Amino acid sequence: MCEIRVVMEQDGVEELIMQNVTKLVVHDSSVAISSLFEGSKEIPNALIRNIDFLAGKVFLEQRS
Repeated sequence: MCEIRVVMEQDGVEELIMQNVTKLVVHDSSVAISSLFEGSKEIPNALIRNIDFLAGKVFLEQRS
């Protein structure tokens, strides 16, 4: 099973947005994610800061 987690990192604190993410799409002003179990979610004003493939995490941050 896919073990990718998407987290929002702000001021050094990680907030879990979704687990077992199967699809991630970057739009001009948002990031859309979806999972087989949790459906889909769009995170406005977000951008990808970092992807750690070994840990299975995508780190997002809010655009300034």
